[in-house]
Amino acid sequence: MNKRPVETIMGIVVLLIAGLFLYFAYSVADLQAVKGYNLSARFLKVGGLNIGADVMINGIKIGTVIGQSLDNENYEAKIKLSIAEDVKLPKDSVAMISSNGLMGNKFIKIEPGKSSEILKNNDEITRTKDFKTIEDMVGEVIFMVTGNDEKDS
Repeated sequence: MNKRPVETIMGIVVLLIAGLFLYFAYSVADLQAVKGYNLSARFLKVGGLNIGADVMINGIKIGTVIGQSLDNENYEAKIKLSIAEDVKLPKDSVAMISSNGLMGNKFIKIEPGKSSEILKNNDEITRTKDFKTIEDMVGEVIFMVTGNDEKDS
């Protein structure tokens, strides 16, 4: 019977340490959504982009994908973004869907433009590039190869 209090105390210590590790991992992983102003962008293909995905400039997280919907008139995917308040994006910025490697997570990459006009809350990024699947890229290569052969003949 003397071992039970020691085992109970050790169990509580282990649970506390595990809780501290979880808290540390969550705070370091930067999983929380960025709070700021909202923007939207339209794409023909989103390639598995999920709500909660990062919005990045040069590999630095500046925002979060907060919503997705389908435009029933032209069947484009409308993506809602939350961008950090301290990041001011020019109106001619380009939004593209990218991924970390072949099987990596999808995210939105922003290439800032040069315009002096700045996007405001609820504006839309009009310059977008759709996600390219492996099939799209292979098709382009095959088209280039077969197109060059016909020109040489």
